[in-house]
Amino acid sequence: MKRTIWFWVYFIVAIVLATYFSVRVIMTSMGRGDLSRVRSISISADIADKDMSALAAAAAVAPGTSALTVNLNQLNHRIGAVAGVRASAVRRLPNGNLVVRVKLYRAVALWTDGMNYFPLSADGTIVNQPSTERKAGTVLFRGTLPNDISEITTVAHNMIGDLNYMEWIENRRWDLVTTGGITVMLPEKSPDAAIAQLIVLNKNHHILDRDISVIDMRDDARILVK
Repeated sequence: MKRTIWFWVYFIVAIVLATYFSVRVIMTSMGRGDLSRVRSISISADIADKDMSALAAAAAVAPGTSALTVNLNQLNHRIGAVAGVRASAVRRLPNGNLVVRVKLYRAVALWTDGMNYFPLSADGTIVNQPSTERKAGTVLFRGTLPNDISEITTVAHNMIGDLNYMEWIENRRWDLVTTGGITVMLPEKSPDAAIAQLIVLNKNHHILDRDISVIDMRDDARILVK
């Protein structure tokens, strides 16, 4: 007799719970009830210590908004338009909350227009808001840029103490301008080898401390100094 009573108790509880959750699912799918409301938006990026304020502003949805009325494509488009975002994805959770994940460009250098300094990724994309001060120890570029600045940035770091800025000349080669005002005309091919040679020359002969204006290294057979 006891087993029969407990059986019916469990059966009734199961029916009540099934009805409750079924109603909740139906209400959520119809955009009604707390479960269908956006109560929070979580944002994560693949770069640690990233300022999320611009992303949070782009992803803003009023608390209590029906999750089903949020256009995820439009929201993702707003997030993708934030400076520095390389790729983004927005997902709606079963509880109505939203999850945003972004992949960001990594700043490897700076570009200047003569007044402000813009962080650049390896492909020359501006990845953040400009500043009026140059960050110490950062390679600086001026003028137009090629599609890839990663290699020349890495090489230029070897001269960071003497480097003022790099400039792309005639869409085929680099000029390196030193902090002392010397223009080093690098060759079209193997500018890394020319910079390595310049470092050795400066170490042995202090060439960058001399009263000269131009070091022409375009011909790998000879170096011209003016």
